[in-house]
Amino acid sequence: MTNKKYELTNENCSVYDVMGIIGGKWKIDIIYHLGENTLRFGELKKSLLPITQQMLSKQLKELENNYIVKRKTYPEIPPKVEYSLTEIGKSLNPVIQSITKWASYYSDHLSKE
Repeated sequence: MTNKKYELTNENCSVYDVMGIIGGKWKIDIIYHLGENTLRFGELKKSLLPITQQMLSKQLKELENNYIVKRKTYPEIPPKVEYSLTEIGKSLNPVIQSITKWASYYSDHLSKE
C-alpha cells in the first residue's frame, strides 16, 4: 500500500469554495449573531461593533447573494428590514461552533509554547 499525499487545491476541494462564501472579516460573526435569531440592521450592527454601516451592508449583501442570509423588507415608513439565516445558513451553526472550539484549543496550545 502506498501512502499518497492528497493535495488540497482550488480545483479539487470545495473547502476553498466554502471559504470564499463565509470567509472575510465579518461574515462568520454575522452568521454567529444571527444564529436562530431574526435581527434588524441596527441590532446586528450594535452586536458587531466596530463594524461600519457600509461594511455590514456589503457583507450582508454577499451572504444574501450566496443564500446564507435572507432579507425581509416591510412596506413601512421608516423602512423596516430584518435579517435571518436561511436553512442553508442555519446548517453552518454547528460548523461555526466547531471552528470556535478549535480556535480556543489552538489559542490554548500556542499560549503553552
